[in-house]
Amino acid sequence: MLLSQEAYKKIDRELAKFPADQRQSACMAALAIAQVEKGWLSPEVMKDVADYIGMAPIAVQEVATFYNMFDTKPVGKHKISVCTNLPCALSGGERAAHYLKEKLGVDYKETTADGQFTLIEGECMGACGDAPVLIVNNKRMCSHMSNDKIDALVEELKK
Repeated sequence: MLLSQEAYKKIDRELAKFPADQRQSACMAALAIAQVEKGWLSPEVMKDVADYIGMAPIAVQEVATFYNMFDTKPVGKHKISVCTNLPCALSGGERAAHYLKEKLGVDYKETTADGQFTLIEGECMGACGDAPVLIVNNKRMCSHMSNDKIDALVEELKK
């Protein structure tokens, strides 16, 4: 067992939402719980989740590698996802991404030397009218991100 007892209890609560023959329906929730605890989903953690919920390890890996909110490689303390789908790209997403790349000194799928920030491209976040849009650590959406707002966000996250 690679996760804490608390993590397994959380996974059990997710499993309880589905019939016994549909345990795989809790896969995404179980992966999210594991990622919060471990910071990313190593092959060992994915196998542990698979064994715990009764799925083939390859099926769990397929889920983890399909969705961009799951990290199958280590990431920084703060993962910043920039929406670069066409509407956002045309409404400042590309500019925001370029500014963040320069400010942090990294490209997409890279982590700063201090381990604080990882920058990734994001898929549509459903807020095209709020472009440019960033999501921090899969939970916090930031809208209308001007250079000044990006500066303030990075400073806040550094604290």
